[in-house]
Amino acid sequence: MPLEWITYQDAVRLYHLDQVAYACGNELYRIRGGHNAKTGRRSVIAVNSIIATAGAMQATLKGNPAYTPPLNNATLFRRDDHFCLYCGDQKLARDLSRDHVKPISRGGQDIWNNVVTACKRCNNLKGNRTPEQSRMHLLAVPFVPTHAEYVYLQGRRILADQMEFLRAHFPRRSPLRERLTRLA
Repeated sequence: MPLEWITYQDAVRLYHLDQVAYACGNELYRIRGGHNAKTGRRSVIAVNSIIATAGAMQATLKGNPAYTPPLNNATLFRRDDHFCLYCGDQKLARDLSRDHVKPISRGGQDIWNNVVTACKRCNNLKGNRTPEQSRMHLLAVPFVPTHAEYVYLQGRRILADQMEFLRAHFPRRSPLRERLTRLA
């Protein structure tokens, strides 16, 4: 199960500590170390684009269907593909805001299922009302991303083999899976 993005330096450390259970994907780096005083051989660590580590605790927590990834604007905007879910305009992140479908002042919560991306204009027009009260209809239903979807939404440059690995962990009916299929 995909857990998180790590730097190549962290990957080298995991290889060195013998915590890599297996590697797949393409080789990204070949790190050369020092020379062994006894044998004279130089150490070399090949770092692949995808590594699996030993230790299942974190994977068990993040693979649990009840797991909810942390909510932040950057991943929210990527979830909604930078579209305002009221007017349908695609905008830059600086022109977007987080809108609470059911306003917090009316008992709504700051959770994935109650937030959508809105342009600042639509968010101001909606104000402290529900979409029905403001006569502004949602263009899509907000959803909670799985952990694999969240890893994708974090906005890193994703290599083709990494994307294939992540997509394999998306739910079959994932809106993100559908979006990526349309782009392919």
